[in-house]
Amino acid sequence: MFKCARLLGVALMVALFTACGTRPINAPVDSRGTEPGEQPAPPAKPVATQGSGYYVVRRGDTLYSIAWQQGLNVRQLADMNAIHLPYTIYIGQRLRTKPTGNIPSAPLPAPRPGTTARVQPRVMAAPRPPPEPGPLTTPARTLAPVPEPVAESGPALPATVTRWVWPAKGPLLRGYAPDATGKKGIDIGGSTGQPILSAAAGKVVYSGSGLVGYGRLIIIKHNDSLLSAYGHNSELLVTEGEYVRAGQVIAKMGSSGTSSARLYFEIRADGKPVNPLRYLPRG
Repeated sequence: MFKCARLLGVALMVALFTACGTRPINAPVDSRGTEPGEQPAPPAKPVATQGSGYYVVRRGDTLYSIAWQQGLNVRQLADMNAIHLPYTIYIGQRLRTKPTGNIPSAPLPAPRPGTTARVQPRVMAAPRPPPEPGPLTTPARTLAPVPEPVAESGPALPATVTRWVWPAKGPLLRGYAPDATGKKGIDIGGSTGQPILSAAAGKVVYSGSGLVGYGRLIIIKHNDSLLSAYGHNSELLVTEGEYVRAGQVIAKMGSSGTSSARLYFEIRADGKPVNPLRYLPRG
């Protein structure tokens, strides 16, 4: 009898292990791995890293400020992303910042309604997002035809800038260094609150503090090639879309983004830094 009881116990144990081994396991219902009725985890926010070939538009950006960060002429950036005047961009929009052949192929997400970033020349709310531009491997010029872009409003900018003035009075703290890493402009010393002048006539295409390392910054477009930038200000006196004349006060000197009062001044030609001393009058 003891032997029979032992055999019965073994049989019960085998039956229990078999039941556990065959118990069904719930598999994910879709590729996101969510159970029925469960909310999927929000997608990770895309991060734009320098050199990645992409930039994700943030609040406060303009196409000019993004081009400045990426070392591009704004026309290059616009052409690569099939963006036309008035250069409307959207928060969360993924822009390519390198030619198509240098970055991996991936679809561009369509902008969400109500997420318009800054627009040149003024902040505008688009009634609906533009159509999805298509995969990155599609050249911009093979997309569906678009209406002929209109000219920017306001006075026409000259083809050649004939008058330059020094943007601030003070000692030259740092000269132009073409081989320097990072910023390649000049630093002009002075005192907090000292007036900062527009170095030449043009149109303000950026006025804000969204570019890391520049503090409160103004960027002025002088013609289709030349831009100038004025950083580390304590106060900005002009707004985007405003036209200024050479010598007009546009800001007050400060130390935002640096350790002492100074002006960071830079000139770019076709998106590339050039020596400002080639343009500014001697003395």
